[in-house]
Amino acid sequence: MRKVIVNSTPLIVLGNAGLLEILQKLYGRILVPEAVYQEVTAKDDAAGMILLNGADWIQVEQVQNQSDARIFSSRLHAGEVEVMLLAREQKADLLIIDDNAAKSTAKYLGMKVTGSLGVLLRAKQMGFLEDINDAMERIIRNGFYVSEALKKHIIELSENT
Repeated sequence: MRKVIVNSTPLIVLGNAGLLEILQKLYGRILVPEAVYQEVTAKDDAAGMILLNGADWIQVEQVQNQSDARIFSSRLHAGEVEVMLLAREQKADLLIIDDNAAKSTAKYLGMKVTGSLGVLLRAKQMGFLEDINDAMERIIRNGFYVSEALKKHIIELSENT
């Protein structure tokens, strides 16, 4: 089974749009660092409630070695730092992150990365999502910014699969 580690923004965005189960359908089980869990559950929203109620397919993990945290902390938030550290410890197959600086850092470190839109596109390709435009509109209504050009590009990609 693939080891997939998810940051807070994808959990919040997908959870509040009623799309969090897509992660379970695509990956079976996901790993979430403690800092991400704390960030998501601090909010009184759908994503926070799902994590607090203990979805059995979401596993919260403690980062064992915090000594490298200072390397990342100047550019990244605590959750993003723990995502990187946990990915190294767990030898993760995929990170799901939306922040561009965090994505760049992960790619620089040789990690495979996608974001919330990549998850939606993959779900559409795998037949877990019928209407990607509707899914994007749902996450946009919940505060996730997607430019018109990117939205159009994602729709075109989904139609070519």
